[in-house]
Amino acid sequence: MLRALRFLAILAVLVWLALWLADQPGSVILNWRGYRLDTSFALMLVAVAVIAIIVALVYRLWINILGLPSRIIRSRREKRRRRGYLALTRGMVAVAAGDPDDASRQVKRAEGLLGEPPLTMLLSAQAAQLTDDETAAGKHFSAMLDNPETEFLGLRGLLNQAMKRDDWREALKLARRAYRVRPKSRWVASTLFDMLTRAGHWAEAEATLTESVKHHLVGQADGHGRQAALKFQRSLEAREQGNDAEAVKCASQAHDMDPGFIPAAVIKARSLVDSGKMRKAASLIELAWQLQPHPDFVHVYWAAKGANDAAQKFKATQHLAGLKPDHPESCIAVAAAALEARMWDKAREYLQPMVASGGSVRACRLMAELEESEHGDPARGREWLMRASHADPNPAWVCNHCGNAVAEWSALCGKCGNFDSFAWRAPAHIVSLASEEAEMPAALTARANE
Repeated sequence: MLRALRFLAILAVLVWLALWLADQPGSVILNWRGYRLDTSFALMLVAVAVIAIIVALVYRLWINILGLPSRIIRSRREKRRRRGYLALTRGMVAVAAGDPDDASRQVKRAEGLLGEPPLTMLLSAQAAQLTDDETAAGKHFSAMLDNPETEFLGLRGLLNQAMKRDDWREALKLARRAYRVRPKSRWVASTLFDMLTRAGHWAEAEATLTESVKHHLVGQADGHGRQAALKFQRSLEAREQGNDAEAVKCASQAHDMDPGFIPAAVIKARSLVDSGKMRKAASLIELAWQLQPHPDFVHVYWAAKGANDAAQKFKATQHLAGLKPDHPESCIAVAAAALEARMWDKAREYLQPMVASGGSVRACRLMAELEESEHGDPARGREWLMRASHADPNPAWVCNHCGNAVAEWSALCGKCGNFDSFAWRAPAHIVSLASEEAEMPAALTARANE
């Protein structure tokens, strides 16, 4: 509609101009070399316009003739490039389909058509890997390092090869270089962090994690949890080196980052007790117990409360358990303290509800000890020990990745090597956690056979 209106407007202007020239024709006289030309102004204007159009067309034709060879060359080059990219695409499809023969054919075709090695190096390396020719693939990946546009792809390929052959030293070297090239790559940052923790480079791992949190590659909550684990690991390292002050400092920093981190809370509370800050130590344990009850808290809490005899220990434990009364660990802690204080009714009061629904190994073992200590009944004690063999397993540090269960927390899982993967919970199967637990049923059985 707008085009039609525009055309009508232009046509109207031209008609008006023609009529205006017809009403005022004027005259033009041209003398040149003895020739005289008499004409009207309108006719001369039309002649000039026609001549200008003819000159413009001739000039345009001449320019097109001059540029024809270059256009033919560009057209052929573009057609060749399209065929090269088509071969490159087909080669990638062949790699994805696991067809090494077709992938090799398409690589050669793409190399011949494109004449740009950086575009085909990755495909060549992948085609070589399909035929298990890691040496040739490594050469292609290494060649990619010389080009800034393909350096990262080459590093990733070489890094994967090094990890595949378990060459962790070379893999760490390549991961560091890849991190320098692409510090904001989530894959690179995660891979480098995992390798640094596996190698025990805790300070560098902590710096890498800090940068990852800064670049939003790792969430704040997850980052704080990992930083706490790294700080605590450095605390353990300092303790092994005899630097107790640094060990306590790192453990305190770990607790400040993650108040629910049980090992750090225990170490910090012990340091407060050693410093005579009993009230602060007790408050710390009480807060930690509300977050996640753990048996290691009980002995530190006794020390913080100055509980020296069995009755004082029971009273302190009962107060601590009251902060989270429905948790199984609270019932176990009070029952164990009651047994030590020879408060048989109190011990039974806390154990009976637990074993009524099956109970855990510790609950059944405590019931065996209760029957033996209160009634001197070895037969009942053996019954509870038999029930313990089929009861739910005791809580342990369980790897969230592979399910490995251990008695003591560690930064790395000894089975799968994952960092900070342990959580305090009941494992899927019964695992012997500590020597004292293994010795308890043996001691009770020996006493029952006397």
